[in-house]
Amino acid sequence: VHTTGGLTALIAAAVLGPRKGRFYYDDDGRRCANDFPGHSVALKVLGVLILWFGWYGFNTGSVYYITNKNQALLAQNAAVNTTLAAASGTISALLAKAWFAERETGETIFSLTDALMGCLSGLVSITGGCAYMESWASIVVGFVSGLLYLTGSRLMVRIGIDDAVDAIPCHMIGGIWGSIAVGLFAAPTYLSASHVQAGYAGLFYSNGNLLASQLMGTVFVVGWVSVLMVPFFAILHYLGWLRADSLEEIVGLDVSYHGGIHQGDTD
Repeated sequence: VHTTGGLTALIAAAVLGPRKGRFYYDDDGRRCANDFPGHSVALKVLGVLILWFGWYGFNTGSVYYITNKNQALLAQNAAVNTTLAAASGTISALLAKAWFAERETGETIFSLTDALMGCLSGLVSITGGCAYMESWASIVVGFVSGLLYLTGSRLMVRIGIDDAVDAIPCHMIGGIWGSIAVGLFAAPTYLSASHVQAGYAGLFYSNGNLLASQLMGTVFVVGWVSVLMVPFFAILHYLGWLRADSLEEIVGLDVSYHGGIHQGDTD
């Protein structure tokens, strides 16, 4: 699910092109990005907390019922792993961004926004295997997802993709990593609770058959989305239905589309 949405965002952003003033080149010819910050970090925090809370219903609710003791075991394991992966992703993104900032500017900066996106990346990456992993594995999955988010976000700037909400590194990269993580860390104890005849587990417990299956599925999803979405967005772009008018973009869509102004525009 997340790979599908993230790859769709990548294709759309590539066809649409960057917002005006988003990128510039420094004296060394390197592409750099101007920040377009949102108007309220508090609302970002609230939004992430709402998503995190909703994720418990999404992940644990996927067992459908808990009257069976095996299903209850999977539900509680999913809840615990969801918590651990989100927290681990938050910490890894926060610390990694501070390390990057210290190396580049000489000043240690703790970015709340990047910590929030690391949290979401942890939630994304644990979704596929939340019921089938042990607690230590969920921490590893979340920690890696926070690092992948930061790396992916910087990569988008380097290749000139304007991802306004960092959906691509969070959902596409996090989703792909989550699919691979199932093939690495799925524990036989939990797999047998819902799949009695499950013959394979993650690579750390068994052979690589489950990992190979996960990789094949990921490749299929990437191919399927690409075949459908590339022509879809190309046609919309050709017809002029994909992007707002240049003047409307400068004035702001709050004015041109909604008849109002952003609170910060009055300052």
